[in-house]
Amino acid sequence: MTIAHPDSNFWHGKRVLLTGHTGFKGGWLALWLHRLGALVTGISLPPITSPNLFDLAKVNELSDSHFCDVRNIEELTTLFRSAQPEVVFHLAAQPLVRHSYQKPVETFNTNVLGTANVLDALRGMRCVRAVVMVTTDKVYRNKEWLWPYREDDMLGGQDPYSASKAASEIVIESYRDSFLAEQGVAVASARAGNVIGGGDWSADRLIPDTVRSWQKSETLKIRRPNAIRPWQHVLEPLAGYLILAEQLWRNASLAGAYNFGPPSQEASTVRDVIELAQAAFGNGTVQYGDGCEGPHEAGSLALEISKAKQTLGIEPRLSLTKAIQLTMTWYRSQNSGLDARKLCENDIATYEASY
Repeated sequence: MTIAHPDSNFWHGKRVLLTGHTGFKGGWLALWLHRLGALVTGISLPPITSPNLFDLAKVNELSDSHFCDVRNIEELTTLFRSAQPEVVFHLAAQPLVRHSYQKPVETFNTNVLGTANVLDALRGMRCVRAVVMVTTDKVYRNKEWLWPYREDDMLGGQDPYSASKAASEIVIESYRDSFLAEQGVAVASARAGNVIGGGDWSADRLIPDTVRSWQKSETLKIRRPNAIRPWQHVLEPLAGYLILAEQLWRNASLAGAYNFGPPSQEASTVRDVIELAQAAFGNGTVQYGDGCEGPHEAGSLALEISKAKQTLGIEPRLSLTKAIQLTMTWYRSQNSGLDARKLCENDIATYEASY
């Protein structure tokens, strides 16, 4: 099997619309698309953390950037019509599980209605050929079993975040089958595992919490050290999204849902991640909890990635150890004064050279 990789010949000069470009993953994707030669229009809310990758890497300089709430369908549709995109990536979301318990209605509005608004804005747009709608690995009804979840397993979600993303999958399928397929638009959903990498300062995420604590010489408190997740460096799923869009452009019959993550047997515990982070960071103290603190979160989650591997030619490139080394090196380097955009570009170049 030939291993696929993002193709600069495909992306050069392509008009790409990216929602969520002020976020962690969206910022990295905007940087990579610009590197590949795409013409990027970004639509998002302003950054919600300080610091943030969007400002530090000056992502606005590399895209036609607009601040717009995806819940505002009139403004959103106007921006879509103006951009006339050929490829669309939808990443804008309320992405945090614990925040979804605090703001459930906001979470459902953003993740479900926002998704519907993006898809509705595409109706009648003949310029669009390929659409990648990014959801999450948490769309599956978690049964706490030993097996990795496949794309045709049951959707569900106990916490509002997971439920909202599962609901958005149903919205995506409905718009694809009811409107967009007959319009010639190939629509896929991308379900990625837990993503790490430099430039994420979100609250209640493992690596950002870790970096914040250790840079202040504080003890990191871990609620659920035995929780198992499919950890991966941010460049792994982003490469998958790019390759998926390329393949959709060439073959609309590939529309559907795809998992992106490490090999299922490499899903690891929070404790494993923290121990590797300690080794990469060079210091840092930890206090482990008993797993009972806070609202419900899934205990075990792994993804079956055979479909992406066999259908799209996607093969994970980075081990968990390497992913954490890259991540912690990025934070240490940025904290010492190095330029965030150059750090991202160097990581992308290194990743591209691995093919």
